[in-house]
Amino acid sequence: MKKSAFTLVELLVVIAIIALLLAILLPALRLAREQAHSILCRSNVRTLTLAWLMYKDDHDDKLVDGHTRNYPPATGKTSWIYLPPDWGTCGPERKKEYIKKGTLWPYVKEIEVYRCPSDRRHKSARHKFAYRTYSVAGGMNGLAPGSWEIIPHTSYSEIKSPAAKLVFIAECDKRGTNLGSWVIRPKSRRWIDPFGIWHRNNTSTLGFADGRVDMQRWFGQSLIEWNLKALWEPGSFTFNKDPDNPGDDREDFEFVLRSYSYKALK
Repeated sequence: MKKSAFTLVELLVVIAIIALLLAILLPALRLAREQAHSILCRSNVRTLTLAWLMYKDDHDDKLVDGHTRNYPPATGKTSWIYLPPDWGTCGPERKKEYIKKGTLWPYVKEIEVYRCPSDRRHKSARHKFAYRTYSVAGGMNGLAPGSWEIIPHTSYSEIKSPAAKLVFIAECDKRGTNLGSWVIRPKSRRWIDPFGIWHRNNTSTLGFADGRVDMQRWFGQSLIEWNLKALWEPGSFTFNKDPDNPGDDREDFEFVLRSYSYKALK
């Protein structure tokens, strides 16, 4: 009996069909993966924000310290998470150990909650393998009084319109970890810290003081490029950005300015 086999033409047709199917399916698979990451990121921020609210309920209305400090901290100082002494050179596993020493850890004992699955920095030597994605806004007890032009809130009752006031944001600090808290200069009207626009390269996950979580799309092309540079070219990235030059991100800045809550300007 004569055995049948693929001819060269038939084999090429099969290969072409497979290539066509991959071209059709891969974008859909990437979109589905991104949607899954976005859902998980929102869940992470919601968990952290609810833990932030639970902390103040257990501590007579006092906000958890939103600044990040090296461990061990100075006497009388705390931090919602801590940084290892060698934070600038160590890998993600050591950074995870010190997140667990933070004052918010008893409320969120799942290390994966502290990182967005779309945050690529934990695999990048350029970012010194940063792990934690989310930072506390500086005005939410994240700064010393009078630093970065503001006097921050220290208790929840000081916050006006909590539903509109930012607590957690994905940050993209280029230095190997997200240092301090996430800040802008509300008086000088300047961006300072970059933020993670992991989702569709133009969207961030935000957590607000009433427990609400939202996805914020950014429209200013100069702002998007500035944040993407912090991710892809950290060596040449510079902090500080003027939203009025060239001005295409002015509306973005006004939104953040309204959301960036503090007790008073300094």
